[in-house]
Amino acid sequence: MADRERLLPPGHRDTLAARAVLAAVYQQGRRLREAIATYERVVADSERALGPGDIDTLTTRRSLATAYREAGRMADGVKALRRALADCERYLGADHPMTSTVRDNLQAAME
Repeated sequence: MADRERLLPPGHRDTLAARAVLAAVYQQGRRLREAIATYERVVADSERALGPGDIDTLTTRRSLATAYREAGRMADGVKALRRALADCERYLGADHPMTSTVRDNLQAAME
């Protein structure tokens, strides 16, 4: 990871993807505090570099919401999903598969 960040700018799509994978590994390993911190950084950097409507930004925000929920931070998870859904609808449209997935995730989180 350090080599990638030295060679590529922090907002480069490949760097962001690598950090998102690292966050997922933390999450799978139940290291939720580290996963959440990493996802939050990736989301912020993705929004700056790629924009709020980029599919990778939206996917990472959805992953962040899942990590929040796994950590028992339900309100944060719902908030992140609401924001992701609004951005999906705005940038991808109501019928896009990602929009449908996020809508389903939000519905499940609110049950």
